[in-house]
Amino acid sequence: MEGLIIERVRQNLARLKLDRIQEVLDTVLKNSEESQLSYLAFFDHLLEEEVAAKERRRIQTALKTAGLPFARTIEEYDFAFHPHLDKKAVMELFDLTFLSRQENVIFLGPPGTGKTHLAISLAIKACYQGFSVYFTTLDALMEKLKMTQSRNTPYLKTRLVVVDEAGYFPMERKEAHLFFQFVSYRYERSSTILTSNKSFAEWQEFFGDPILATAILDRLLHHCKVVNIKGHSYRLRHLRSQELSAERG
Repeated sequence: MEGLIIERVRQNLARLKLDRIQEVLDTVLKNSEESQLSYLAFFDHLLEEEVAAKERRRIQTALKTAGLPFARTIEEYDFAFHPHLDKKAVMELFDLTFLSRQENVIFLGPPGTGKTHLAISLAIKACYQGFSVYFTTLDALMEKLKMTQSRNTPYLKTRLVVVDEAGYFPMERKEAHLFFQFVSYRYERSSTILTSNKSFAEWQEFFGDPILATAILDRLLHHCKVVNIKGHSYRLRHLRSQELSAERG
């Protein structure tokens, strides 16, 4: 009789797509009997297992959809390598209040100083907190903007868009205009994280049009957290150490 009940339970779990409960049912049932748990405690344990499994799948899907080039958390960032960086200001970004306020975040600094690392760390935190995320380089974004004028696209609709590597190559006027439209559409609707190796003073040359550059900066910076990272490339730290050793020798 008990075997028939177990089989019926499994069939109903399959119909309800409660996969994790199916996996752990025997183990939880055995442990509950040995520990003499109440029916309510047994049921609570099963639900906790299912909810945790669904949350793991949700996060995995969100990270995959975001298109992040690699996974780096803030715990992996070496603040000691950049002693002049305001760690407190950076860590405050990870409460993600900038997302609820539709604010932007811009990381400025030379290549190799960890701008992309910090941007991806924020994107990962946003995924865990249930926000939709889309990662792209500026070059890839421009190709997409050229191909379609539709507003029903992830790089416009997504709650957080990370635009990496802005400023490496100069833009043509048409491209600058498309980027202005992108920024304007997201302005005060959602948040954008942007990384750039160019100071704001250099953006006029980068966009090739002082008026467009001013208009883009006006919208990006109106509600924005700016983090300037000064220092040497983390990727070239070993070479830097060798140079210092040679100088001392």
